[in-house]
Amino acid sequence: MNLTEFRAHYEPLIQQEMAHLILSLSIPDSLKDSMHYSLQAGGKRIRPILLLAVLHELSGEEHPDALKVAAAIEMIHTYSLIHDDLPSMDDDDLRRGMPTNHKVFGEAVAILAGDALLTYSFGIVARLQHVSSDDKIRLIDLMSVSSGAEGMVGGQILDIEGEEKKLTLEELEQVHRLKTGALLTYSILAGGILAQASNEEIMALSRFGEHLGLAFQIQDDILDVTGTSQELGKTAGKDETSEKSTYPSLLTLPKAKEKLDFHASEAIKALESLEGEKSLLLQLTQLIVQRKS
Repeated sequence: MNLTEFRAHYEPLIQQEMAHLILSLSIPDSLKDSMHYSLQAGGKRIRPILLLAVLHELSGEEHPDALKVAAAIEMIHTYSLIHDDLPSMDDDDLRRGMPTNHKVFGEAVAILAGDALLTYSFGIVARLQHVSSDDKIRLIDLMSVSSGAEGMVGGQILDIEGEEKKLTLEELEQVHRLKTGALLTYSILAGGILAQASNEEIMALSRFGEHLGLAFQIQDDILDVTGTSQELGKTAGKDETSEKSTYPSLLTLPKAKEKLDFHASEAIKALESLEGEKSLLLQLTQLIVQRKS
């Protein structure tokens, strides 16, 4: 199965799983509507697709709980976007080509919808029926690290504190290892855990995720310079307006593209130590490097 077929098969299933998990909740309608609004707004679904691709490559089989874990990861990612768009953070009016959550539901409901998506994701993983207790603990522990103060949230703080400052390349990479790379790497490792990957395979997947996460962010920085708001589905040029350090601003656009190629190459090298089929992960790497939004 090539990546186009794989995504065409699984993306509707991911969407259905998220809708079922949210719409089955007995919660206030305003909260449910706000949560559902941002989840159904589309997006690339890179993180859940990475999880499912790793599982497919390593085990060759479907896992009865895989879609639930994939949905939980996308809920965490979506919560972070809702909060990122708030006036107190990035102050954006557009996300995935649609008005941002707080523009539709108000700031208070948007904040609480993000909170609800984050906390619900942990409950989803805790209640998995076809995963051992030990593996559930591993999944929850890694989810906490990757999405919290040691991962994504810590990276967001560094990102905010770095505005109107010229960061070094090392400081910028640390921001993005945490803010973008941590949850992306978790998606990859979660697929490995569900596939019962060996310690050696988990280490290779971790290296793959680290370089893929940096490649993802470098391409984001490049697109913020070269893309339009219509192409991106969000406001273009925000990094320059916010006076953020980016790979193009620190390195120049051509050098940023060289850095992108380097991390993509290192991600591919990390996959070489994995036995068996790797075509989906190689295609995903190319998708991340070549995407236009």
